[in-house]
Amino acid sequence: MGLSIGIVGLPNVGKSTTFNALTKAQNAEAQNYPFCTIEPNKAIVPVPDNRLDELSKIVNPERVQHAVVEFVDIAGLVKGASKGEGLGNQFLANIRETSVVLHMVRCFDDENVVHVEDSVDPIRDIEIIELELLFADLQTLEKRVERLNKQAKYDKDARAELDVAKTILDHLEANHPVRTFEDRENPHFIALDKALNFLTNKDVIYGANVDEDGLEEDNDYVKAVRDYSEKVGAETIKLCAKVEEELVGLDEDEQQEFLESLGVEESSLNTIIRKGFHKLGLITYFTAGVKEVRAWTIENGWKAPKSASVIHNDFEKGFIRAEVISYDDFIKYGGETKAKENGAMRLEGKDYVVKDGDVMHFRFNV
Repeated sequence: MGLSIGIVGLPNVGKSTTFNALTKAQNAEAQNYPFCTIEPNKAIVPVPDNRLDELSKIVNPERVQHAVVEFVDIAGLVKGASKGEGLGNQFLANIRETSVVLHMVRCFDDENVVHVEDSVDPIRDIEIIELELLFADLQTLEKRVERLNKQAKYDKDARAELDVAKTILDHLEANHPVRTFEDRENPHFIALDKALNFLTNKDVIYGANVDEDGLEEDNDYVKAVRDYSEKVGAETIKLCAKVEEELVGLDEDEQQEFLESLGVEESSLNTIIRKGFHKLGLITYFTAGVKEVRAWTIENGWKAPKSASVIHNDFEKGFIRAEVISYDDFIKYGGETKAKENGAMRLEGKDYVVKDGDVMHFRFNV
C-alpha cells in the first residue's frame, strides 16, 4: 500500500476538477458525464510550507525543494460498485492501494450539472460510497475466513486469526466500518489490516465542493457534511473546485487578490494537501545550505539514522551524530552560526526521534 491520497466520490461531483487544480496541470479529463475517468491519474503535489520561505530568506539558496505527496484521481463509484457495477471492482482496487481517502461531495445546486442520483443530497451520496466500501471489505474478509477455516484445523495461529476475523466480520455485518473496531491493538487485527488493506479503515477527509456563492458562508449541504464528519471522527474541508482550477493560471499576487474578492484567505487545496500529508503520518525536517533549502519527508517517529537515509543510504549506515537546530531557533537567531553561538544547536545520537521542523546536518562515516 502506497503513501498516497485517493480522491473518491460519486461520478461528476468535482473529483477530476479538484485533481486538475491540485496538480497545477490538466492531467485529468473533467467532463460533464459519469465514468470519464477510467484509469487512475496519479500526480506528485508539493506540500505548501511557509517555513521554507522563511528559511530561504536567511540562507538565500540556489533552489528550494518542497516535500511532496501523491494524489490519485479514482473514477466515480456508483451503487453496486462492490458487485462490479460501473467498473466498480477495478476502482475499489485502486482505492485499496491508497492510504488516505479524500471523499469529494457535491454541495451545490446547478441544473446544468448532471447528478448520477438526479438530486443533490450529500449525506445520501456519502452513505452510498461508504456502503460500497463496507460491502467490498465484507467480501474480502469472507474469502479470508474461508481460507482460515481450513488452516485452523492444524494451525494454532490461524485459529487465533480466525477468531479476530470473525469478530471483524460481525462488526461489518452490523454496518460499522473497520475504523470503529475496538480491538485495534490486537496483533491479529493489525496483520489482517496489513494483508487486506481494509477500505473502511482508511482516514477520510470530506471535500465539500460548493459553488462560488457557498465559499464565504456554509450552506445547508456543507453544514450537514460537517455534522456527519464530526460524528464519525473525520474532517471536512470546504472548497470550490471550479475556483481552485481557475487559480492555476494566476501568479501568487493575482491568486491572493482573487481569493480575497471571494472572502477567502487561502486556497482550500493547500489545506487539503497539508491535512492529507499529516494524515499519512508524515512530517518534514529541513536541510538549509546555500545550494539548497529542502524539506525531507519522513514518517513520524523515525529516529535520526533512519531519517538520514532519505538523503542517502550511506547516511544511515555510517551515522555518527546529527547536528540539530529547531526551526524556531534557526529563525530566531538568523541562521546556523548565531544559533550555534547561542547554544541552540544540539548534538543528537542514534536514539534521537526527529521532530517536525528540525533543521538538521548529519555527520557520517563509511
